[in-house]
Amino acid sequence: MAITAAQVKELREMTGAGMMDAKKALTETDGDMEAAVDWLRTKGLAKAAKKSGRTAAEGLVAVQVQGGTGVAVEVNAETDFVAKNADFQDMVGKIAAAALGASDTAALADAEVDGKKVSDIITDKIATIGENMTLRRMVKIEGGQVVTYVHNAAAPNMGQIGVLVAMTGGDEAFGRQVAMHIAAANPAALNSDALDPAVIEKERQVQIDIARESGKPDAVIEKMIEGRMKKYLAEITLLGQQFVVNPDITVEQAAKEAGAEITGFVRLQVGEGIEKKEEDFAAEVAKVAQG
Repeated sequence: MAITAAQVKELREMTGAGMMDAKKALTETDGDMEAAVDWLRTKGLAKAAKKSGRTAAEGLVAVQVQGGTGVAVEVNAETDFVAKNADFQDMVGKIAAAALGASDTAALADAEVDGKKVSDIITDKIATIGENMTLRRMVKIEGGQVVTYVHNAAAPNMGQIGVLVAMTGGDEAFGRQVAMHIAAANPAALNSDALDPAVIEKERQVQIDIARESGKPDAVIEKMIEGRMKKYLAEITLLGQQFVVNPDITVEQAAKEAGAEITGFVRLQVGEGIEKKEEDFAAEVAKVAQG
């Protein structure tokens, strides 16, 4: 298949690879972006395998806790101006409070706030503010205690990133430190057991291919893979990561020192994974000027 300049540009931005290397990777993988990233990593040509999706939707993530239950809710809008709108913030706060009694996003949409369904409240707000809005998702977590943290807060308990940490033992101050760590480090899972086996196997295959490129004996390759997988799992799991408050120890070690056991976490970021259409404002103005 024909490889476009846009595809090459996207792959270069994702991996930091050179133009010709990116084009070759796409050619070798028939334009499959994920496979091309892995191909570049195998050849040692990718600086980093960054997630392909670009943050797009605007809006707010709100968090609420009641007893040992916490919930995070994301409500999207078209522009970041809406996140600063007091009426929008009030609506999101009420939706998050209602989420404590809902089982999932669909149930939350049907839940009532002040005698009206959440889905209808959002529809009314669309008419009032003049932007499309969506109740994108909600995630609930339970634990001995649930501690929250909101990054880039626009109002109390709501902002661009919302984090919930469930744990037993320890105190709220430690839980908040862990929540801030999660906001910054964005771990993929609590530990290796919580990771999708397919994700682990995919990384293992990439590391096998990389090791084989070295031309070293199989016995050496096995040890290389074992070490690299151990490092990989430590980097993407919360308990294995170096604690941002004290990089000399892992989060798991910090929890033990604090007398706490972290049992789960939630991290929601506004618009993550939604591709945003890039607008060329200058071209748009020129088009309008030309009639």
